[in-house]
Amino acid sequence: MTSAPRGREIAVVAFAQTDHRRTSDELSEVEMLMPVLHEVLDRTGLKTADIDFTCSGSSDYLAGRAFSFTLALDGVGAWPPISESHVEMDGAWALYEAWTKLLTGDADTALVYAYGKSSPGSVRDVLTRQLDPYYVAPLWPDSVALAALQAQALIDAGDTDEPALAAVASRNRAAATANPHAQLRGPVPQGDHLVHPLRTGDCPPIGDGAAAVILAAGDRARQLCARPAWIRGIDHRIEAHGLGVRDLTDSPSTRLAAERAGAFERPVDTAELHAPFTAQEIVLRKALRLGDDVDVNPSGGALAANPIMAAGLIRIGEAAARVHRGQSDRALAHATSGPCLQQNLVAVLEGEPR
Repeated sequence: MTSAPRGREIAVVAFAQTDHRRTSDELSEVEMLMPVLHEVLDRTGLKTADIDFTCSGSSDYLAGRAFSFTLALDGVGAWPPISESHVEMDGAWALYEAWTKLLTGDADTALVYAYGKSSPGSVRDVLTRQLDPYYVAPLWPDSVALAALQAQALIDAGDTDEPALAAVASRNRAAATANPHAQLRGPVPQGDHLVHPLRTGDCPPIGDGAAAVILAAGDRARQLCARPAWIRGIDHRIEAHGLGVRDLTDSPSTRLAAERAGAFERPVDTAELHAPFTAQEIVLRKALRLGDDVDVNPSGGALAANPIMAAGLIRIGEAAARVHRGQSDRALAHATSGPCLQQNLVAVLEGEPR
């Protein structure tokens, strides 16, 4: 059971992110991250010494050097010694680890951050390192080619078509006009086919960015935030590694994670979906049973800004921020990692009754 046990409620009390950009050559990861860390702490009035646990998400493959996350600790401040952990995953999974830490009662506050710079290299090629190393990776199918395979499977099944995919892209980027941090906003041409049937507009922008959230438990959360976004449930599941044994038109792991997180117990009014490609939003909407009455990706989603390793954490942060502002009472946040929605995390966030 992955919902919070009675008596230990945990909430997202603050969220901050960078302005996401195509390139940030003039900044190191630490320089990109530090303003975000300062901003998220300022939102609560906390100092680094007030944080009981710190957890981060990033990828050494993007940075091009081993243990690159240790350099980012310069931005956090690791002296005096802190309780710290790291996951080689999107920051949403770092949040999951921090959530479990707070559940144990060993900590009352946690700082979670994630960052990624995709601009220095070819992210399409870097992501091939996620594939099965014996049968698939040696063929070098890049991330866009695999997403196109999924999109074609959906078209062949009659679940979508190219105009419907274009409509998904248009709606997300139109929503992003109200998001000052988004990389792409407003009308974006669909362009030519990148890998059939996906056009340039069906794919996420390549860019750099970082994000951070603060978690707090119980009364501490109420002290730090006027309207905490309580994590009512959170769970993550994984599909089979072999693409050939999966039905790419469906996402059973997302559905199971949502069920375990309690997403189907009552309707949600907002959903932030980590769908870097338009076809993946079709799959996720079906798996999560989201109707037209749900506000999907009011931030613009990953089609508006997709900093690798931070985009999933941003979905949780954006959903929480809407609860903080009173724009949502019950929100769903989703994060993914791996090819064709291989790994999926779902969180349900609620505000206290108004």
